[in-house]
Amino acid sequence: MARIVFDLDGTLIDSAPDLHGIGNQLLEADGHAPISLADTRAFVGNGAAVFVKRMRAARGIADAEQTRLLAAFLRQYEQAVELTKPYEGVVSALTALARAGHRLGICTNKPIAPTRAVLNDLDLAGFFEVVLGGDSLALRKPDPAPLHAAFQALGAGPQIYVGDSEVDAQTAQRAAVPFLLFTEGYRRSSVADIAHHAAFSDFARLPDLVRQTLAGML
Repeated sequence: MARIVFDLDGTLIDSAPDLHGIGNQLLEADGHAPISLADTRAFVGNGAAVFVKRMRAARGIADAEQTRLLAAFLRQYEQAVELTKPYEGVVSALTALARAGHRLGICTNKPIAPTRAVLNDLDLAGFFEVVLGGDSLALRKPDPAPLHAAFQALGAGPQIYVGDSEVDAQTAQRAAVPFLLFTEGYRRSSVADIAHHAAFSDFARLPDLVRQTLAGML
């Protein structure tokens, strides 16, 4: 059986509505215009600090405000679960993979505290034997170290990484593992421009894609 590691935001869950709300609360408090939900999705992927940096840049806010705004953002992040939902078919796909004997993990750039909070709130935590956040190690994606660490914690077996973004694709390439691309997440490039072993828009296809990927690795 395989070790399958997932990205979180934009892959298993759509957290953008909650992040959109936090970001706009901070901007409104300082007298700035709001960002759109599309902006929010484009800013996700490299962790909270980069999200805040991109949000500042979009509104011309000085670099000197980064530390203050990031601290304010993180204070609200762990409770930002009200509008976050799993993508359709995620629970069924995870259930099928677990029943097939695959060992599942999470490797995300989202900080570990809000990662665990949202997994618990959505009743997803029980699927995963290992969960690594963006602050779990000294390095974060696209460095392959967190992905290697997640796979190592899952023991032996073939490796597959599932994600939605350019960052995830780069991480998989650097880790030299097959990458399955969920096309309905937060990617900024066309599917054709993102390196992947296979792509899918419907989680109902994922168990079959895993089987096909493993068959190709034999």
